[in-house]
Amino acid sequence: MAEVTVREVRKSYGSVEVLHGIDVDIDDGQFVVLVGPSGCGKSTLLRMIAGLEGITGGTIRIGDRVVNNLPPSKRDIAMVFQNYALYPHKTVAANMGFALKMQAMPKAEIDQRVDKAAEILGLQPYLKRYPRALSGGQRQRVAMGRAIVRNPQVFLFDEPLSNLDAKLRVQMRTEIRELHQRLATTTVYVTHDQIEAMTMADKIVVMRDGHIEQTGPPLELYDTPANTFVAGFIGSPSMNLIRGTIADGRFQNGGVSLTLNGNFVGNTGQTITVGLRPEHLVLATDDDADAIEANVAVVEPTGSETHIVARAGHDELVAVFRERHNFSIGQTIRLKPEIGMLHLFDGETGQRLS
Repeated sequence: MAEVTVREVRKSYGSVEVLHGIDVDIDDGQFVVLVGPSGCGKSTLLRMIAGLEGITGGTIRIGDRVVNNLPPSKRDIAMVFQNYALYPHKTVAANMGFALKMQAMPKAEIDQRVDKAAEILGLQPYLKRYPRALSGGQRQRVAMGRAIVRNPQVFLFDEPLSNLDAKLRVQMRTEIRELHQRLATTTVYVTHDQIEAMTMADKIVVMRDGHIEQTGPPLELYDTPANTFVAGFIGSPSMNLIRGTIADGRFQNGGVSLTLNGNFVGNTGQTITVGLRPEHLVLATDDDADAIEANVAVVEPTGSETHIVARAGHDELVAVFRERHNFSIGQTIRLKPEIGMLHLFDGETGQRLS
């Protein structure tokens, strides 16, 4: 195992710079998730750590070695890809042990490592099968087993679950997390799915347009997003973001008028953005000064929760209720934020306000 340190790493394709001085610290044994929308640079950064992409500037260190100019085979890493990349003409056992065979490792040791990995992943009944006889989840386990047998310092996962159906994704998330807890190997995991990031990571790195927007534990990013991008990206359903101004010590936005958090001192006329998590919106009483009058546009009963989309003036609000309500389309309801649950951001820069 080893720590991974990324310092001022840049990547350019000709005159186009796609990574702009990235700094990431990954502790020994930590599970770090790189997350962000398509095109943000997360897979490029992972491939640079793996040695599959050259770097334009900066330093990548694995353990005590600078690996900038080392080929992938010399970095002591193992990578699991989105498309499994299994040899169709080889059995599960042969796929898992192929890299070790190429290293001229003795057959007895290869068999021992393959058997151990198969036991960890529940693949023992399938060692003599070919990939065509496996389900998508089983193929992904084989790809993971191929990485495990190498006993690397670092595991790298590039959106490994994106080809699986929803139920299998949940199962594989659990299995990958349990595998990490068992092996305690440093892991870097790339996904565009913030639910995967929230449920699996020790630390999340949120990226956008080749920059890091925020780094920290999942609940820290959820509870105190650094800006409106992180606020809107982390959480499902997304945080409601309403833009308005301060007037008479309150947030004003057409039909929305809210009491500001007690520790915030703003200036009259200042433009700010208020963030409201859907689960922090509740039904207001008739005399509540912070009530937001809204018309129900969509009702989504999920069983355990009821999600609604309601329109308040020009703004659209999403609310989540654990209890069941008989909302109807077009119904006028009154919502209010739970006390102290407002998130305040600068209206111009989008940065969090204290």
